[in-house]
Amino acid sequence: MSVITITKDNFESEVLKSPVPVLLDFWATWCGPCRMVSPIVDEIAEESDGSYKVGKINVDEQPELASQFRVMSIPTLVVMKDGAVYKSSIGMQPKASILALLDR
Repeated sequence: MSVITITKDNFESEVLKSPVPVLLDFWATWCGPCRMVSPIVDEIAEESDGSYKVGKINVDEQPELASQFRVMSIPTLVVMKDGAVYKSSIGMQPKASILALLDR
């Protein structure tokens, strides 16, 4: 599966009502660590067998969502499960740590 761009308009349908866990990557174009974690998140999305989804939220374009999740530092990774925050992490993470958030 490919990465889904999450906006306030599709957040409910893609994240809150998702039948599978959703890994959210809060990022910005000017963020160096975000540029380092982005290809890892993309790779995890491509490897998905449908048991989870991966979405990216640009904090500059979606300040309401960043505020809703109280994102103070980026990159912030959040796993949503059954419409609620399941796990999260802040900062650059290796692939194994990101997969661990998804219990993989």
